[in-house]
Amino acid sequence: MAKQANLYSFPSVKDNLAPALRAYVISCQEAGLARHSVFKVAVSGGSLPKTLAQALLAPPSGPNDEVKWDKWEIFFADERAVPLDHQDSNYFLLKQELLDKLPAGTGQPTVHPIDTEYLDDTQELADQYEQALVRSFASRDSVKLPIFDLLLLGCGPDGHTCSLFPGHELLRETSAWVAPIEDSPKPPPKRVTLTLPVVTHAVRIAFVATGGGKKEIMKQIFEEGAGLPCALVNEGAGERASWFVDNDAVEGVSYPRRPFSL
Repeated sequence: MAKQANLYSFPSVKDNLAPALRAYVISCQEAGLARHSVFKVAVSGGSLPKTLAQALLAPPSGPNDEVKWDKWEIFFADERAVPLDHQDSNYFLLKQELLDKLPAGTGQPTVHPIDTEYLDDTQELADQYEQALVRSFASRDSVKLPIFDLLLLGCGPDGHTCSLFPGHELLRETSAWVAPIEDSPKPPPKRVTLTLPVVTHAVRIAFVATGGGKKEIMKQIFEEGAGLPCALVNEGAGERASWFVDNDAVEGVSYPRRPFSL
């Protein structure tokens, strides 16, 4: 039987989950740098950037605990078709919560926002973002799928991740790297998202889900699957997917937790 996703549960986000997530991200960073001298990561929005900031803005505990920001290349796992300074923008959220708070003198990551020239045409917006991936991950002909070193994702109360929603036709997309969505069940309706094959082909995938409001959907994802996007990622990625959750989010969930270790 294929190995399953890792479920790591912690009593406290600040004291336990954030330091573990930091260690995990740095371990993925070092593996990426060893592979190709850069760390290619995609990030989603929601409550994730705030937890990431708790993890990554903490002072290093030693020489092997360094976030090498100048080696990071940051993409967005999904984005809303809004200006970059709009409250609904995932770029704006990451900038506000994390990027603007990097200490002075820190090397800056390379960040790839959407091209807002194409906000009125989501297909072109998606195509342009796919071209940004092509430029970074080599030509489209030579690479079937871009392989991110790490995806940092959240989980919606309906089991969606990125802008891949339950029962949506986009879950069946097999060729595009980035796809438009015009009818998101959650506002704003117009977005672009990485497709499921891109998500499941990442070297590592970290989900962050916290709070008692998540426990019902976590039961469905881990006990039933039910074709939910988060469950499809677990199935496609197996042990390459790791969940960082607080105890409240998995109260009553029977899926086995693992003690966190690298």
